[in-house]
Parts: sequence; C-alpha cells; structure tokens
Amino acid sequence: MSLHSGHSCEITRRHDLVFVRPRAWRSFLETRDDLAEDPLVAGWVDQGWPLIARRFAPDEGDGVPLGLPLPPSAGKRRIGLLMDPTCVRCITRPPLLSSALWAAPAAWVPTLRALDSVAARNGLEARVFGSLAWCLLTGMNYLTASSDLDFILLHRKTSAFRPRISGGFAGLTTELAAIASAAPMQLDGEIVRSDGAGVHWRELQSGARVVLAKTTRAPILLNSAEFISGNSS
Repeated sequence: MSLHSGHSCEITRRHDLVFVRPRAWRSFLETRDDLAEDPLVAGWVDQGWPLIARRFAPDEGDGVPLGLPLPPSAGKRRIGLLMDPTCVRCITRPPLLSSALWAAPAAWVPTLRALDSVAARNGLEARVFGSLAWCLLTGMNYLTASSDLDFILLHRKTSAFRPRISGGFAGLTTELAAIASAAPMQLDGEIVRSDGAGVHWRELQSGARVVLAKTTRAPILLNSAEFISGNSS
C-alpha cells in the first residue's frame, strides 16, 4: 500500500495523514528540546511515518495543526504540534479499512469485513484511524484490550448522501447498529462529508434533529437533514 501518493497540502481535514519533510522536522525539533530528547519522536519522520491532522485548539495561531500519537509502550502520549505549511511534503487520507485487515486482531476481522461491505454497497469509502491505523502505519502495537475501532465512512461527492441499500440513510445506520451489536469492540465511527465535516454514526442513527458535526476548525451544530443533504446551517 502506498501512503505517499501526492495530495494537495493546501487543505487538511481531520484524520488526514500529513508527511513532513525530514529536514524541516529536524529544524522544528531544534525549537523543541522536550521532543528532540525523545528518540522515538526525533526519528519519527525519518522512519517515513506521518503525523495526523487535528482540529485547531482555541486561540491557536496560524499553521498546520498536527498530532503525533505514541504507542502504549511509550506512555500513550498525544503530542500536539503546529507547523509551517512549507514543512509539509504531502497529505493522504487515512488507510483504507480493507488494508488494515492484516494488522487487526483475528477477532476483529469479521467486523472489519462487514463494515467494508456495507460501505461498498452504499458507495462510501471505509477508512480507519486511531489505534488500528497506527499499528498498520508504524508496525508498533497501539492496541489494548479496551481499544475501539475508529473508522470513517467517507462520502467523496459534493452532492447529497444517497445510500444505495434499501431504506436509504436510515438503512445505512441500521446496518451499522447491527454490526456494532455483534462486534467484539466498540465502533467509534463517523460519517464524513466531502467537505470534511463528520458526525458520529450513532448520533445520526438516533434520529436527532440537530447533530454535532466535527470540522478542522471547530465543532458546529447542524440540522441532521442539512448534514445529509450536503448543506450547511
């Protein structure tokens, strides 16, 4: 699987993988003694590993907001960074769910296959982030007994969601609920529009009129019908 296909580095969406230029990373670490002294962090970019796009923190300045999650063996530390856009080499979407099968515990595989099947039938793209994705990306173990399956179902078109299965959008969330009820782990997933706004699938399944959509800048409240249709409030 190639994770270095060139994507525009002008816009990042939550969960995007951001590859930093090695020389820029070393220069950045010269300003962060606390990070440079950690050999895993210092060598991160040289290993060919990405960082992850995150939301801006309140009152955060200009730049590209990034995160670097360390595995449980390194204290499960979550490091927030803000880097100059010129430091970015390329950006890709998180790994396809289908590519993560080999990195998943055997007990997880039926759930992963079921999710991928539902996504394909609905014209959506299933991708993983979180612990399973970092196992795949780095080869290190990020999973624990309490790990969730973090995933997104990505809608790539600008038009309204039009699930193909019987029952439309309600049918999609009903199928996700059925998969979750049989899964050995919690399903922490979002349905994500082409503009990057994402809503947790359980919130949409609940039938709530107003839902919390997460974006790179800040969470926003949207009418659920507007979210599904592709319109903003």
